[in-house]
Amino acid sequence: MRLRISHLTTHRYGTPATGAIQALRVTPRNHEGQFVINWRIDVSTDCRLNQHEDAFGNITHTFTVDGPLNELNVLVEGEVETRDTNGVVLGAVERFPPSLYLRETELTRPDEAVAQMAGAARSEAGTDDLKLLHLLLERMHPKTQHDGAQTQHDGAQTQESAVATDPPTGAAYQDFAHAFIAAARCVAIPARCVSGYFRRSDGVADQDAGHAWAEAYVAGLGWIAFDVANGICATDAHIRVAIGLDYLGASPVRGMHYGGAAETLSVIVRVQQAASQVQG
Repeated sequence: MRLRISHLTTHRYGTPATGAIQALRVTPRNHEGQFVINWRIDVSTDCRLNQHEDAFGNITHTFTVDGPLNELNVLVEGEVETRDTNGVVLGAVERFPPSLYLRETELTRPDEAVAQMAGAARSEAGTDDLKLLHLLLERMHPKTQHDGAQTQHDGAQTQESAVATDPPTGAAYQDFAHAFIAAARCVAIPARCVSGYFRRSDGVADQDAGHAWAEAYVAGLGWIAFDVANGICATDAHIRVAIGLDYLGASPVRGMHYGGAAETLSVIVRVQQAASQVQG
């Protein structure tokens, strides 16, 4: 499937900011499930985009802009050809052994509900890690009913609200991923967070954020992607962009501004099948 992405992030300042610095993880890499046809980043203020790779192998860009700034826009656009690999991640850059992704973080610390769910799944699945992960996906998904609003934030919310509340209030896609990651690590399965984009099956192209899901490591198969929010393994509707121990390490945009006051942030993401492919 050929997917077209437009991702606009707008920062507005009640009083002009004297400057801003940002780090972007918004550029996907090629692997056996996706091929980047074209991709670009456009910043509304003149600046130099510095590209490098972070510790996890994510393509990152950093920039600094000088004010005064009343508004700062970052537009990401591109097309990616995707292929359904049944959730198995093939040919991706791997900088660390899977055991690193057993490391607990503040956002993936399991609460009692998560620990109990993981333990019950282990008892039922025995030594079959793949079966265990599918049990977690199945059991967590019914608790992730949401209205699509406020699906992205600064990562401050923990996985507790995503699992223990039914349905969750204000939970975001990354919260569901954090809950799954916490559960997997509870039973000694390496797991990590993924940020990216998702083409909705209902045909709605405009979204108020990108997407997030989890990947877990199964010996003999490798990394497998589990999208708890949608109750599926990743398909050709997913574009994989960045990975991290949790969402803070994979978030699309992080940064700060100097001076200014009353900052407001708006995000518009459009994910749609390329017009030429739809017409064909």
